[in-house]
Amino acid sequence: MATPASAQTLKLNFPEQDAALAIPAFARHGDLQILVSADLLRGIRTNRVVGSFDRRLALEMLLRGTGLKIATWKGSVVTLAPATEPSKTGGQPSDDTVVDAGEIVVTGFARSISLARDLKRKSNINKDVIIAEDMAKFPELNLAESLQRIAGVAINREAGEGRRITLRGLGPDFTRVQLNGMEVLGNVDSAMDSRGQRSRDRAFDFNIFASELFSRIEVEKTYQASQNEGGMAGTVGLFTAKPLENKPGFKGALSAKLGTNSFTEDLQPRVAAMAGYNFDDRFGVLLSVAYSKRRTQEKGFDTYNPVQLTTAQIETYLANGLNISGLTAAEQAKLRSGTLVFASGNRLSVWDAKQERLGITLATQWRPVETLTFTLDGLYGEFSTDRNEYHLATRPTTGNGEIIFNRAYSDFGRPILASTINSLSWDESNFVNAADVDNATFGSEHRRQVNRSIFKQIALTGDWEASPDLTIDGHVGYEKSSYKTPIDDKLYLQAQGGLITQYAADGESAVNTYKWDTADPNNYVIREMFFRENAQETTLKEGLLNARYQLTPVFKLNVGYAYRKYAMSGSDFFNDGLYGAEFKSKPGYDSVLPYAQVYDGWGSQSWVVGDWDKALDFYGKAHTRVGPNARTLNTFQVGETTHAGYAQLDWDGDIAGTPLRGNIGARAYQTETVNTGLLANAAGQRVPETISSQYSGVLPAFNAVVEVTPELQIRLAAAKNINRPALASMKMTGSVVLGTAGYTVSNGNPRLRPYKTTDLDVAAEWYFGNVGMVSLGVFHKDISDLVGSESLFNVPYSVTGLSTDLAAGLTPDSNVVQYTRPVNLNDARLTGLELAAQASLTFLPAPFDKFGVLANVTLIDSNTKVNGRDGPITGLSDVNANGTLYYETARWGIRGSANFRSGYLLSRYDGVNPASEDGFKSTIYVDAAAFVNLREGVRLTLDAINITNQPEIQINSSFERLHNVTRSGTTVFAGLNFAF
Repeated sequence: MATPASAQTLKLNFPEQDAALAIPAFARHGDLQILVSADLLRGIRTNRVVGSFDRRLALEMLLRGTGLKIATWKGSVVTLAPATEPSKTGGQPSDDTVVDAGEIVVTGFARSISLARDLKRKSNINKDVIIAEDMAKFPELNLAESLQRIAGVAINREAGEGRRITLRGLGPDFTRVQLNGMEVLGNVDSAMDSRGQRSRDRAFDFNIFASELFSRIEVEKTYQASQNEGGMAGTVGLFTAKPLENKPGFKGALSAKLGTNSFTEDLQPRVAAMAGYNFDDRFGVLLSVAYSKRRTQEKGFDTYNPVQLTTAQIETYLANGLNISGLTAAEQAKLRSGTLVFASGNRLSVWDAKQERLGITLATQWRPVETLTFTLDGLYGEFSTDRNEYHLATRPTTGNGEIIFNRAYSDFGRPILASTINSLSWDESNFVNAADVDNATFGSEHRRQVNRSIFKQIALTGDWEASPDLTIDGHVGYEKSSYKTPIDDKLYLQAQGGLITQYAADGESAVNTYKWDTADPNNYVIREMFFRENAQETTLKEGLLNARYQLTPVFKLNVGYAYRKYAMSGSDFFNDGLYGAEFKSKPGYDSVLPYAQVYDGWGSQSWVVGDWDKALDFYGKAHTRVGPNARTLNTFQVGETTHAGYAQLDWDGDIAGTPLRGNIGARAYQTETVNTGLLANAAGQRVPETISSQYSGVLPAFNAVVEVTPELQIRLAAAKNINRPALASMKMTGSVVLGTAGYTVSNGNPRLRPYKTTDLDVAAEWYFGNVGMVSLGVFHKDISDLVGSESLFNVPYSVTGLSTDLAAGLTPDSNVVQYTRPVNLNDARLTGLELAAQASLTFLPAPFDKFGVLANVTLIDSNTKVNGRDGPITGLSDVNANGTLYYETARWGIRGSANFRSGYLLSRYDGVNPASEDGFKSTIYVDAAAFVNLREGVRLTLDAINITNQPEIQINSSFERLHNVTRSGTTVFAGLNFAF
């Protein structure tokens, strides 16, 4: 047992010291000094109270219930003083903690909430934290689904699983994600074009990694100079476990789960294992592996962009056989007026995918001396999807859009009959909400797609306490993220028959009634095959060096330098309709019987699709990159190099007895970009073009926390930040086309400037008990230089800045009829209110005293101009709310969470095309989890995701009519966790 060196100094001299009991034992002496020896540091580390080592927080947690607080911390000596409020436990740990061999543990889910709360409370910036309760025990199965519990975070889901996040109203491209301190570049895909299926940019997809690999997530909502610039909405930090965070010796964990989905009814294994050894706090190794395999189905009714036919277009249909004699005179006049809007596609759809996810982390730490630690982190992630899509849609091969009727024509010698419209109705917006048509033309589509995402990261981190006042840390690292779709093929069959389609008045559903046998292969013929591929690769090289010097007991100076070299390349390949003419010109090729497959996975409706393997074998064909329709598009390379440095002054003191901490600083950056892409010239050739640019700036930041009382603190923050433009806008792709009136030019804009924001943030936080917290915050962002599309008319070619080699005869003075490119065009403002609360309801009578609750709501108002029109920022929900109710004992526990996200726009009305505005309706997702501790180290778990089978409803907002409605079913996992 420890003995005091004097009446007021406590020395803890060996790592086995029971610090949690020794400190309370000396609380009665009043003022107390603790000599922070190297052995005590090791002892505090052993307590493993946080996912990464934080001496101050560790010691504060040891002081819980003692009536003491840290008064000063200078060098190796900490002075304690009585807390403002006397201890209610007489110097003993409180009832809801367990003291065991120097370790303070608030058990289970409540423990993770408590630790996360303390990290938030002591931070100089406004941030929220989620902590794994133990190895391989992250609170949710998906990182995005955990993040949605944080105030201000909204997520979108893909096949029922969280994919990307929106933070404080700004979309995924505005949130920087870091893994062990390095920016994360991993991207996967979406099944649906309308959700940005092929859009891979700076945004991060959280479903690439298994949640079991991580020990902590931090969401930084305000900015400080020591943080890398960018991430206008905020920064999400992902942290994997480290071996020296554990006690000396071996520690391991194994999690095995088996699940199923109400749509797929398959077996879905999910396995994670961790094993690590800490060699006396000097050297440690920790390996973790996570693997899962699942099948997903997302199915429903969807359409393409609405089509408004002009009077002239309607007359062309009528002149080519369209029969409207069954309509009333008023209905015929309305149709001829050119005011009606028709849905395109009227499609039944299923996205059926098999997914595999593998993640491996390896962390090695070496502490040659107590004050120096090296950490080598490696992470490998692989996410693969083999997807089959099945669609039945109205699909005329001539006319205007994929509307429900067509005119008579000949398709490779086949007669296509003109449609007859038997009845027609429309709503007040002139949207056709019901129609009865004979001889509609249908396309049956079987799309096969193979996707592979591979992520690799290696980082070496050093942390050196050079002296009691000087700390130096930094890292060097390399990342590579590759995304490949070697197969993205479409097999179309064609048929004709009658259809009655009806759209609900609320815009949330539709029903098709088919007046022909959709499951009879004899009603179908081959239409065409599409062969496509695409790929993208991103690399990052990064180096960081920071130094922190304690100038006085109050002030600390932080300086640092960062280097980042970012590169990205991509290309799309198309070979559409390669065999179409051959299929339709040879005898016997029309019959689909040799490869027909009746698909019945949609529900009540079945239809015929082509079996890919049988079809290719029957025709003697294969996926190929050769052919008259083969072309390569969107080929580009982007390079981005940034140098940045900062200086920041931190303080932790008091004014007139009121504790005040915070920081003030500035960050300077310089970024150079080099963009190379293929532009289509006037002759249809693709010519490489390279453009370089650079920009720089200085970003000031201020953060302050005033501890009004030990329980109440006020946060103030003000900063400037940037967000680098989306790569889709910067990449050098486009075309130069010579028409009868002159040249038409379009291209990306590598010279785009970063978006800029000025942020103000005020928050009040009240802390109580071991878990309790209530916070209220207001934030405001003034944003400039948002990117929009600009068209210039009748300008000299020199305005484009492109080479005159792109077309014969081009000169700088050549007239360009229309020049279109993205530019820094728009400003925006955003104001939000965040309210969050959490508490253990211990004041209730037993057994209700084991309940706990977490809840938050974020209200956001925004405005920006698009084509001269005011409106909200796209991707922004003006209301986000989340609530969790849990009940937990030492033996078992259960919790349920509900997340609400109000409707939001994906795109705004462009002032010309009514179909340009599109968005999603509000959703409420409900998830649940439960556990039972069978014995020490053995836990039985049950997880349920999307319990209510929430539909995702996408609407064409200008008409408030259905674009897509899909459901993905409920997924349930049961499993066992072992800790040893």
